[in-house]
Amino acid sequence: MESMVMSFADKLSIYKGKRVLVTGHTGFKGSWLSIWLRELGAEVTGYALDPYTEEDNYVKCDLTNKITDHRGDLRDLEALKHVFDVCQPEIVFHMAAQPLVLESYRDPKTTIDSNVWGTVNVLECCRASKSVKTIVNITSDKCYDNKEQLWGYKENDPMGGFDPYSASKGMVELLANSYRNSFFHPEKWKEHGKSLASVRAGNVIGGGDWAKDRIIPDCIRALLAGKAIDIRNPKAVRPWQHVLEPLSGYLLLGALLHEKPTIYAEGWNFGPENSSVVPVGEIAEMVVNSFGEGSWQTNMDPNAPHEAKLLALDVSKAYFRLGWKPRWSVKEAISNTVAWYTENNKDANMYDLCKQQIEMFCKKD
Repeated sequence: MESMVMSFADKLSIYKGKRVLVTGHTGFKGSWLSIWLRELGAEVTGYALDPYTEEDNYVKCDLTNKITDHRGDLRDLEALKHVFDVCQPEIVFHMAAQPLVLESYRDPKTTIDSNVWGTVNVLECCRASKSVKTIVNITSDKCYDNKEQLWGYKENDPMGGFDPYSASKGMVELLANSYRNSFFHPEKWKEHGKSLASVRAGNVIGGGDWAKDRIIPDCIRALLAGKAIDIRNPKAVRPWQHVLEPLSGYLLLGALLHEKPTIYAEGWNFGPENSSVVPVGEIAEMVVNSFGEGSWQTNMDPNAPHEAKLLALDVSKAYFRLGWKPRWSVKEAISNTVAWYTENNKDANMYDLCKQQIEMFCKKD
């Protein structure tokens, strides 16, 4: 395990003054990561499509005027090359993707093109760049060949994917491993000067996510409209975590990878404690309680596409080797998530709220 003498904040101080590129910066997770990096003193550049809605965290925090913002498609290699040439990033966090399982059933080709070929383009730009030293490739817990087992998946378990989205993430993991072996091998670091790690996280919740077919946005939309929340699979069990949980892991790993590039270039899981692996129905109930009013109901569609009913990650590797651990319980995650939406409804300063939640999260033991 990394020495715990150095505080979490001290470990992240490496980002101050670093040129960092975030793909997918307009998205839910990408916007929170961009805020955190900015607060750490990094020179943040983003490349992504437009935000999903005008209520997204990226828009509400006015990030267009706070970081260097580039809009474009990952599949446009020339546009992506231009951003690398202009930005000259030292550290790359690649999280841009089509992120929804149900959308992958509706449009499998776009999902695979964006997630797989988009990642090829990012890795090719990293390979050609003289400035890039550290690459953190973000995939998903759905990359694993899910047997719906009771125990969590470990980093060396087989990749798989029932649906097109999950399969695309399994492919991206195999792709990243191939690039690491072929072009960024740790044993040949002195020749190429780059390190590549891949990270997987479970179901992530937090303020500013308005994507369709996600539990929290669906809950909030219903509650704000004064309607009962429709839940497709109330007994489906997921590892729930606030968005700051995996981001803290990505940032910690990126910092350690930048300092010790031959040690941490591999796959990593970042998930919650076992107590936060709970059914969807319980999450809906917690959201209602935090919101202060409302109700939920089961609305199962017998003809709906397959979705996994059980999926969890084993995070012992990150715990013992990185010194990383989850900080917020599922109740704290729900409470802080609902707080974002209720404050947004009051036209509060959402950048300051995100900053406060990051500070609060970092202070939690």
